[in-house]
Amino acid sequence: MNEAENGMIYGADIPFARLCGIEALDVVEGRTRLRLELGPQHGNNLGIAHGGILCTLLDIAMGTVARLTAGRPVVTLDMQTRFLSPGHGVLLAEGWVTRAGQSILFCDAEIRDEAGRVVATATGVFKPVGAKG
Repeated sequence: MNEAENGMIYGADIPFARLCGIEALDVVEGRTRLRLELGPQHGNNLGIAHGGILCTLLDIAMGTVARLTAGRPVVTLDMQTRFLSPGHGVLLAEGWVTRAGQSILFCDAEIRDEAGRVVATATGVFKPVGAKG
């Protein structure tokens, strides 16, 4: 069974990601890539992607790349989000580390739609927790 079949996101079981329908694609040049096919359950009252699902997708994109870089679980300390255009259809997210220290990691992420338009971006600060391994 591969990660997509068992709901794992780059080796981590993230139940909320599974509930939301977020899928891990791959890691390319130090960037985690995720996919979300929007359904009616992801919408707001305007029929576009709810800001909460966009924040979740951005947080998981940054959190997974922070975890892979740190070699252990991380928690989100801070996250700043910018909503730039409406989200429709299939969304693709990428997360990357901009600076990694011993005690915190700074990350960025963006979501694009299938046409390549930027839907939302974020910056975040993550703290490694627990044992490496």
